[in-house]
Amino acid sequence: MYAWIWRHLPGPLAVRVSCALVLVLGIIALLLFVIFPAVDPLLPFNDVTID
Repeated sequence: MYAWIWRHLPGPLAVRVSCALVLVLGIIALLLFVIFPAVDPLLPFNDVTID
């Protein structure tokens, strides 16, 4: 999968590296700001009970 993405990125090596970096940062931002907050209420980590 990563090889397929790398082959389809345009330009020489420097442009490919910068495009790949932008893609990775975009995925990280999507996870941090959209996916993780949406899943957070469903996780049981805040249900702490001490008997």
